[in-house]
Amino acid sequence: MTELNTAHKNNLTDRHGRRLNYLRLAVTDRCNLRCFYCMPEQGIDFTPRRNLLTYEEMLRLVKITAGLGVNRVRITGGEPFVRKDMPAFLRKLAATKGVDTLNLTTNGTLTADFVSEFRSMGIASVNLSLDALDRDRFFDITRRDLFDEVMRTLEQLLRHDIPTKINAVVMPGRNIEDLVPLAKLAENQPITVRFIEEMPFNGEGREQAKYIWHQQKIEQHLRAHLPAIQTLPMQPTATAREYQVQGFQGKIGIIAAFTRSFCGTCNRLRITPQGLLKTCLYDAGVFNLRDFLRAGATDAQITDSLREAAAGKAKDGFAAEARRGKIFESMADIGG
Repeated sequence: MTELNTAHKNNLTDRHGRRLNYLRLAVTDRCNLRCFYCMPEQGIDFTPRRNLLTYEEMLRLVKITAGLGVNRVRITGGEPFVRKDMPAFLRKLAATKGVDTLNLTTNGTLTADFVSEFRSMGIASVNLSLDALDRDRFFDITRRDLFDEVMRTLEQLLRHDIPTKINAVVMPGRNIEDLVPLAKLAENQPITVRFIEEMPFNGEGREQAKYIWHQQKIEQHLRAHLPAIQTLPMQPTATAREYQVQGFQGKIGIIAAFTRSFCGTCNRLRITPQGLLKTCLYDAGVFNLRDFLRAGATDAQITDSLREAAAGKAKDGFAAEARRGKIFESMADIGG
């Protein structure tokens, strides 16, 4: 058997024939914002530090998953830079054999001073959360007066030519006035502005399905204000439907995170800050890798467990949700 065929055989796949090569690794559940769509105003019961995965445990898990063909890693939180010594960890992660792409999702409030080091840290691209360009609406959504810090991070990302995507959750009554101004950030900058359907991961079990601005409604709103917008072909395994506006340097995207029209090509795994393996955003978790590690599991045993979990991945988010009860998690518990 050739080396190429051996590598293909070792890939992590599910029973639906999908290769799982993308890991979203949440390094903390702590966050310095209190976005209402993510957690209650008083926050959530954060995990005691001893119950979080250590950096060493995370590096070991990434090494194992990389050996199974998981070559893309995205660091999420909470807010990653709330955790101490993050730059050193990112450098080690990027140097892990088999990790071809390391990406980062951040709220931008603590990030600006690190941007100049991102390339040396091995960070290929950044997703920046920014739900409003109006300072008052930003405060209303996040419950924190940190708008200037986020905008400084965006300026630094552009200055240092870091490939950047802006993520904005679409919320009726909160930020609809900001959608077009946010989209126009892509007019003169080579960035992608992505609008995300609101999801039920607010830490309270609150469901607002009837109020959701779904993909079609978001698109209608954008077309009404940006008539030169054109739909681009959807890329394999992509979560966002992308659009190009004539004359814009950057692009616009819409992520159907609640209506889940992209699930059929999902190639993702998630590991929460507490070490819970999730094969779908909407599942309740498969098993706790942290406990398995700390019980003395070998790399071979972890590999076998990952293969078994991957094989059982649900066909889509609706099937995964049907296996569980009401959703009470905060997105900070899961990893954004």
